[in-house]
This record gives sequence, structure tokens and C-alpha cells, in this order.
Amino acid sequence: MATSALTDLERRKDRFDPASTRIKLARLAQLAHRRLARADQVRRLHEILCFMRAYPDSPRLLRAVDAMLRTFDRRPDLRAHRERLAYSGIAGTRLWFPFFYPTAGWLARRWPERFTLDRSDTVAGESIATLLPALLTPVEAHALREAKLTGFDALDAVRGGETDATFLLRRVAALPADDRLREAIYDAINPSCELAAGAGTPNRSRAALMDVRPVWQTGPLRRERPDLSTAIRQPPRRLRAAPRTEARALIDLARGAMVTRMRDLDAFAYANERDVWWIEDDGGLAFALIGMLPERRAAVPAIYGGLTLQNGVPVGYHQSDLTGRAAAVSFNTFDTFRGGEAAHAFARLLAALAHGFGSASFSIEPYQLGKGNDEGLASGAWWFYAKLGFRPRAREGLWLAQRELALRARSAAHRTGPDVLRELAQHHLFYELDRGDPAPLLAPAALGLAAARHLAALAGSHREQGVERASAILMRRCGVRSIGRWTAAERTAWLAAAPVLSMLPLSAWSSAERSALVALVRAKAAPSERAYVRAFAALPRLERDLAALVRRR
Repeated sequence: MATSALTDLERRKDRFDPASTRIKLARLAQLAHRRLARADQVRRLHEILCFMRAYPDSPRLLRAVDAMLRTFDRRPDLRAHRERLAYSGIAGTRLWFPFFYPTAGWLARRWPERFTLDRSDTVAGESIATLLPALLTPVEAHALREAKLTGFDALDAVRGGETDATFLLRRVAALPADDRLREAIYDAINPSCELAAGAGTPNRSRAALMDVRPVWQTGPLRRERPDLSTAIRQPPRRLRAAPRTEARALIDLARGAMVTRMRDLDAFAYANERDVWWIEDDGGLAFALIGMLPERRAAVPAIYGGLTLQNGVPVGYHQSDLTGRAAAVSFNTFDTFRGGEAAHAFARLLAALAHGFGSASFSIEPYQLGKGNDEGLASGAWWFYAKLGFRPRAREGLWLAQRELALRARSAAHRTGPDVLRELAQHHLFYELDRGDPAPLLAPAALGLAAARHLAALAGSHREQGVERASAILMRRCGVRSIGRWTAAERTAWLAAAPVLSMLPLSAWSSAERSALVALVRAKAAPSERAYVRAFAALPRLERDLAALVRRR
């Protein structure tokens, strides 16, 4: 009986007519108190509930779903299959991942007694044996070298009552170094960690903003493919800066959405609560865009991580690297919500970037399409974007894309082979609001390598001197006498940008353009980078000269 009820609920989860609503309520009532026999059935029930939480069709159904998700960790079948469901993100199960240093630090601060190392990670154990002495006092370091203990045994010998992961994180954090060096040392160990389930620990079962007014799903999901040009020109209902309390809640929700799915994202790990934007759209759809701390920002693009939310439930995540008019977008829908409204949500994200940040040219990098990413190939990512109107610019990529599109036009049954998909995935895809004036692709890798050659020419291996000389060149060309009275964040932004900007032919710029460039660099250090993005787009000379620099190098 429970199995048939589960199958019926799964079949009807995305049907929203009155008859289906009644049947869904009946099946929920049955499954709330019935024990499922297998772990995969428990997982299926959980995913159905998460989907229905994002797309409720009535207050009564939402209450029933909420009640089941709030108590999911207390289900007897969940407890019986807890080990088989480990790392699933379901409430009551433990989490695992080789978390980034700032994310691991966040977990260790919030749940220090539940955060531990995965001791099956023997490579990390060897790295701990090598690096742990450098994190301790001289007498302890000497003892560990003499005792020749394994990494995990050495940790046990010195950590006292703290967990191994929490002790390790605290010792790295105590190093007399800046956070970049601490992060590099932690990354050299790269330990896999576990977070035991407990009160308040991240889980997917209860992941939702509770103060969002629900929008009832009374008709079919928006699965049709939108016309991007029309969709992007339609502004979102509302865009506003999130107050600090709300921003912190959104950052925690974003971090939780990642750690419960064995993922991590720098923009969330180094989130800046002063640069969080809430973008509200129709039908319960919303986006949270989260900027990075000033000291961790990229030199040229402004990077925003983001959540896609449906009725307050995270249904996907994304990253937008914004360089003036150009937006390099990475867009992901969580497994539970695939086959739903992904194309509609993606189009509305582009609209949010266009109206909120001035983006007019959108690109998808090869990794997202499947280059070195089997998941991207298997998901058909290239076709997802191609059907929306994205195209390569590279001649060989465009020729191959046109051939595949023609084959598909002649026969709907045509399927692109894996080898051809791999070739297609070698090239960026682009969509332009103004095809007559496409924004250039200012790839950070190309700019960064050009800067590396420039610094090597200025001072060889003495990179600090190289940066100072690049800064002096830039100051002289821009007419800046001193940056000594600037804020610390502004000086950091200037020194980060100087290796790139000092290569530009600024003598050919007008005085007004050079003044705008100085103001732009200072805007990079503002609490929010939104004004920086718009100011960059208002300085077309910078875009052109950076593009020429990339082509020349």
C-alpha cells in the first residue's frame, strides 16, 4: 500500500487540477505514518516533498508537506536507513565533502562538536603528518617528528577534547599569516570532512525562507521555451538591497544549499552581507545575488553567486561574472527540480542581470557545456542553451553548431553524438541583446596571464616590486599623486588592478576618461560592486582597450 501511494504521489506531484490536489492530500496522509521498506523509497518521498514545497497548490497541501519535512528525521524508515542515506542532505543524515577553507571554518564555528575529519581520506592523513608540526609549538612539533605518528594519530595526541577537524581549522586560523596563505595551507591538506546531523545543522528538508508569502500553483509549470529577447526585456517585479539580517539569512541558506549537495562556491564562502540583492519575480520565483568581500574580489570582473528560489525554496544556484556589459553566467538547477521550469528561470535571471546591472551580452563557458565535465555533457547543456538562441563566435564552433542545428531542423529524431558534443563544448556560447554591438569576451585567465608577463618584465620574481612599479605607472598616467589617503579597501583595489590597467594606452585617453577610470577603481572597493559594474559599462574605451590587450597577448 505504501509503495503504490508513493508511486501515485510521484506521478501527480506536478499536476495541479482540483482532482489531483485531493489525491495528493490523500497520499500524503497515507505516507505520513507508513513505513517505507527501502532507502531509495525514503529518498524518493523526500524529493517529492521538496518539490511540492516549492510548488504548493493550496494552503492545506503546503501545511501537510511542511509538517512531513519538519519531522522527516524522526521517521522510523529514515532512521532504519540512515547510513544508506548518508551524504544525501536529508535531515537526520551526516554530510561529507572536502569543503573550501572558509566553508570549513564556517562549519567549525557553528557546529564545532559535530565537525570531524573523514579518516578514510588517507591522502589528507599523509598531508596532516607533514604539515601539523608547523601548526604547533616547537616542543610539540619536535615530539611529533620523533614519534613518527600517522597524521590522524598525531592529531589525536594533541587535540585534547576538540574534534580533529575543529582543532585543525583553529590551528590553521591561528597562523601568523593572512587568510590567503592560511587558505593555501589548508588546501594543501584538502581534508574530507563530515558534519554529523544535529540541531540546526544544514539539511535540504527544512531549507526554505519561512517569511515568503507563497504563490499557489494553479496551472501547469512553465516548461515552454521562452523567447529570450522578449523575456529579458521584461523587468523583474522588484530589485532591492537586502538588509543585514535578511542578507545573513540568505548567505546561510546559500551555504547550506551547497554543503548539503557536496558542492562549494567561492562567492558564498566569501559572501559579503553588504552586497546582497533580492530580486522578486512573478509566480513565486526569486533570486538572491550575493557579492564577495572586498578583500576577496577579483581584480576586473564583479562576481556574484546566487540562489534561484521558488516560494522560498532553493531550486538552483548560479554565478555571474560581470565585466561591464558582459555577463559570464554559470547556471545550475538542483536535481530535485530538473525537468521543471529551468528555461523560464534562466531567462528571468538574465532579465534580472540586464535590468539590475546593465548586462547586455551573456556567455556560457565551455566547462558548463561539458568540457572536462561529464555531467554537463550528459545533461545536454549545450542544447539547452542553443535552443534558447546562444551561439558560438569561434568560426569552427559556429560551423559545427549550424550543422547540428540544421540536422535537428530536418529531423526531430536527430541526436548529437558524444564526440560531437565534446567538440561543441570547446567553445563559449553567446547571446547578445544588440547583435550589432557585442561585448568582447574579457576572459580573466587571458588578462591575468598578460598581467603576469607584464610583472615579470617589470621586476622578475620580485612581484611586490612589480606591483609597486605598475601602480606608479598607472598613477602617473592617470594623474594620481598619491593613494595614501584612500581607504584601505580602495588601495587594495588599486594595487590589484594596476598590473592590468598599467598596460593600457592611457596616453590616448581623454582627461575625463582617465578620471572615470580612477573613480571606477575606487568603486571596486565600495560595499557593493553594483555601481562598479554600471560604471564599467559607461566607459567603453576601457572595454575596447582590454579587448585589444587580450588579442595582442
